[in-house]
Amino acid sequence: MVVEGGRWTVSVPVRDTLIRKELGMGRGSTGDAVERQEENGASSKTGTSALRNGIYVLQAFSREEPVLGVNEISRRLQLHKSTVSRILATLEETSLVERDPASGRFRLGIGVIALAGPMLANMDVRRVARPFLEDLSRETGETAVLTVWSVRETVSVEQAASPRKVKHTSPVGTRYPEAASSSVRVFLAEDPEEAQKFAERGLERLTERTTVDPDAFFEDLRRILQRGYAINDGETSLEETGISAPVRDNRDRVIAAVLLTAPRYRVPADRTHDLGKMVRQTAERISISLGSHVDAPEADAPGS
Repeated sequence: MVVEGGRWTVSVPVRDTLIRKELGMGRGSTGDAVERQEENGASSKTGTSALRNGIYVLQAFSREEPVLGVNEISRRLQLHKSTVSRILATLEETSLVERDPASGRFRLGIGVIALAGPMLANMDVRRVARPFLEDLSRETGETAVLTVWSVRETVSVEQAASPRKVKHTSPVGTRYPEAASSSVRVFLAEDPEEAQKFAERGLERLTERTTVDPDAFFEDLRRILQRGYAINDGETSLEETGISAPVRDNRDRVIAAVLLTAPRYRVPADRTHDLGKMVRQTAERISISLGSHVDAPEADAPGS
């Protein structure tokens, strides 16, 4: 049963400056280039067709042919040479391609790696986290989840579901936008400016247990930093308890959070902090595997 969030969509961010610079890329292209634009339904949308042509240019490079010249790209894509030159000039400015100084031909640049970096990081942390999530789920009997930050919310990217018949789950793509969510507060505890924005927008009362007083909210964030985990004890749903802890990368930046989600009746008050320590230790083990310099977790027995 999903208790927080809903569906999500994945979008690819494109720099506004790049779009604006590419608005004129298609001008001057003739013949087959115009035909290509018409086939894609973009003849009346210069900016869209120009951006599409830019993508085509990037896709022209391959493992077999990593270095290409203007003429080669022009023939392959059936675009006018002047159009290809303008596209390559813009891509070079943004480091998406780079020019070989000797031959004058082009190859993909370091900017491509920068664009793919967030996705690759998430894929890596998912791969590393999976066995630790399974261990946590097996030890606690509850669902263990990995979430990452996305604009103003956290999003589930991996889970090890509880083996029990009655359970809370968080399928990949589940969104947690509420400040009361434990995974959200893990990130806000590390980012005072973002936490202030949440408070200024207003803390929504979701249940009778939701913290809506800003002073109490910021005090809770300070406690999260001290103990290393956040607790959502019925604040987003009276039927759920959520406990989260931060995952850090090799620069000790928080890049994800481990979330343990369970029916609230199975998490009495005297067990909450024991589970919190287990969640924190799991997050620390994942962090160490990613190259973080966090201290090695204590060798507490489960539930101790």
